Amino acid sequence: MTLQLGEKIRKLRKQYGRTQEAMADALGITSQAVSRWESNLAYPDMELIPAIANYFSITIDELFGYECERDKKVDEIIARVDRFGIKARGDGEWVEECVSILHEGLAEFPQNEKLLITLADTLSEAGWRQQGEWTYYDEEGYMQHSYDVHKNNQYWTESVKICERLADTTSDNRIFTRAIHILVLLYRNLGEIDKAIACANRMPTLNDSREILLALGTEGKEEAKYIGNALLKMAAAFSTQLVYGLVNNKRHYETDMPIEKIKGLISLFYLICDDGNLGEYHGEVIKLYLYLSRLQWERGYRNDAFLSLDKALQHARALEKMLDGNEHSLTAPMVSLVKCQSGSHAEIAKNLPNDWPFWCNPDYSKVEKEIKADIRWSEWVKKCNER
Repeated sequence: MTLQLGEKIRKLRKQYGRTQEAMADALGITSQAVSRWESNLAYPDMELIPAIANYFSITIDELFGYECERDKKVDEIIARVDRFGIKARGDGEWVEECVSILHEGLAEFPQNEKLLITLADTLSEAGWRQQGEWTYYDEEGYMQHSYDVHKNNQYWTESVKICERLADTTSDNRIFTRAIHILVLLYRNLGEIDKAIACANRMPTLNDSREILLALGTEGKEEAKYIGNALLKMAAAFSTQLVYGLVNNKRHYETDMPIEKIKGLISLFYLICDDGNLGEYHGEVIKLYLYLSRLQWERGYRNDAFLSLDKALQHARALEKMLDGNEHSLTAPMVSLVKCQSGSHAEIAKNLPNDWPFWCNPDYSKVEKEIKADIRWSEWVKKCNER
């Protein structure tokens, strides 16, 4: 790295539009000395290194090129964890190895914020997998969390400590946002409701979100693209919140109301993508159809339940087709300029029986026993496994 120091100084000087004379005057040396550095005929005295870094408003590590090397190693550590596919898995077999990888990384790069937020996120997920979320419904039917049980969740308590520090010290907005998001959920689960509300209030309002501001700040085709993107992302967020609103009170399930609400959410995606090409948002509709089948069975609409399962399978096949590593465009008029996020091939359909009913509240054990005893369930599972 040292052999490239002269080249680095020359590059920075030209980047900032400064002459060798100006730099020499600032450092109290001759312009000939700067020229010799940049020609790799000599190197700066060690006592000058901090002054040179300060002159360009960078760290000493950046001056020597160590910053890039460190970032590359940090990214490789995070990539090792990402390869476990934590978010898409329901088991906890990955927990100890992933946590160990990140602790080892932090031993090499102490206080690295990217590693810390990844560890906090991983610990948060580990808490769900290893100890679970314990909830119950109060006398009025509203969902409550078992704080006494959750406070013994060491994964969550460690995650909270990391996120609290990052939320107060980081200058990286992405890390700050991730830390706040984790804190809000875990504070809630640990019974720290006032802290959860205070954290949430540190974030922008809906109208100040990136998606809406991008649409407001552009015009023509660019604006149309951002509006379409905002509509789809808001539909996904709205869908999740409406389900949570249903789940929050078990008395909602005493009527067909949840069935109609879930059907309405499915219609929302078709309102935006009226040609049926939902792109990556097929995944959102899959979840809704799985949950709808559970609700329909529970309310006695047994045939409708299996029609919904077949619909989930159709959307899974559509999603699998676009997971080819290529970029795809949506085709409905409102979103025709939106590009789809395409990943590598995944067996979405094969995993549907394990993902069912996706949202687990209220308790679905009775429904599960009944619907899986129906011969049509085995037939549906067989179709899901067909290639």
